[in-house]
Amino acid sequence: MSKSKLLLIIVIIGFLIVLLYVFISKNNSLFGNKLGSSVSNIAEKITQKQTDGGGLITSDNPYSIPYLRKQDYPGSEIVTEQTLSPGSNYDKYITSYRSEGLKIYALMTIPTGEKPKGGWPVIIFNHGYIPPAQYRTAERYEEYVDAFARNGYIVFKSDYRGNGNSEGTPTGHFGPGYTIDVLNALSSIKKYKDANPQKIGMWGHSLGGAVTLNSMVLSKDIKAGSIWAGTVGPIDQEFRNWGGNLSSQRSTPSGTNSQGVNHQNPIQQFGSPEQNPQVWASMDPLNYLQAINVPVEIQQGLADEEVNPKVSQNLYDKLKALGKTVDYYTYPGDNHNISIHFNTAIQRSVDFFNKYLKGGE
Repeated sequence: MSKSKLLLIIVIIGFLIVLLYVFISKNNSLFGNKLGSSVSNIAEKITQKQTDGGGLITSDNPYSIPYLRKQDYPGSEIVTEQTLSPGSNYDKYITSYRSEGLKIYALMTIPTGEKPKGGWPVIIFNHGYIPPAQYRTAERYEEYVDAFARNGYIVFKSDYRGNGNSEGTPTGHFGPGYTIDVLNALSSIKKYKDANPQKIGMWGHSLGGAVTLNSMVLSKDIKAGSIWAGTVGPIDQEFRNWGGNLSSQRSTPSGTNSQGVNHQNPIQQFGSPEQNPQVWASMDPLNYLQAINVPVEIQQGLADEEVNPKVSQNLYDKLKALGKTVDYYTYPGDNHNISIHFNTAIQRSVDFFNKYLKGGE
């Protein structure tokens, strides 16, 4: 074949490829693309590279569990901002630390007794949803914090970004910002002089339960985790329950991480779970429970009007099926805060952490 004929064939092939590309671009609905143009543009940037241990195809989606696992959460020095009235056997402070350049406030308690060798055990305390503008560092959850603090634990309760006086914009139920703030809190408390970095547990209620579960599949530094009435259902179900609460705002520029990612709510980028199921599946901690290799406690009121008790049962069943160590307690007739059986429930959590952080004290 002459060079001129070969060149002609190459030109024709190239022309056909261009025509095909134009056809597909103008008729992408024929190929199942139901997302808006902004979602399509971002989806094109997602390069699916690997298979996770759970068998899911993952991506460079900055909201996904695999992506978040690759990131660093250095935390910072914990700064005392205000000294509060002490508890029965512990001191109490409003403190701050840094997360992605943001100043995040936190409530911190420190026991006043003789410090154990290696430092005090720690409970990172993840509060549930409170309207961010109404949130105050030293208000709400006082009885919960007191129960852990007077039993010899440093308690560290992050406000999360955009809550109360913390910098940044709230990220709601589906953005990773709150989990990132808690992982930076974890790194910060590990470096604190009076804390034992090998004895850190995590407790979370409602939205804080979801933050706890996310944190446990992302970090191996959490030695035990307790979830009360967590919003821990399958992500498509949680989206139906809470999707209407998504913020339409982006994080402030100072909240941008080292890769230049603003933690905008994923609905604005990827559409709903029905529209983009694979991306949302990579964000769902239920698909990565195999990574949890420490004890978990789940507590749930069966008359909960905020969170369907079935989601706690589902989490328990999944963990049990994977052979994980998990305790599950239910309270007939009780509400979202387990108010009726509070004394029993909080004592069970104290006993749980005593067993797995203090060795059975």
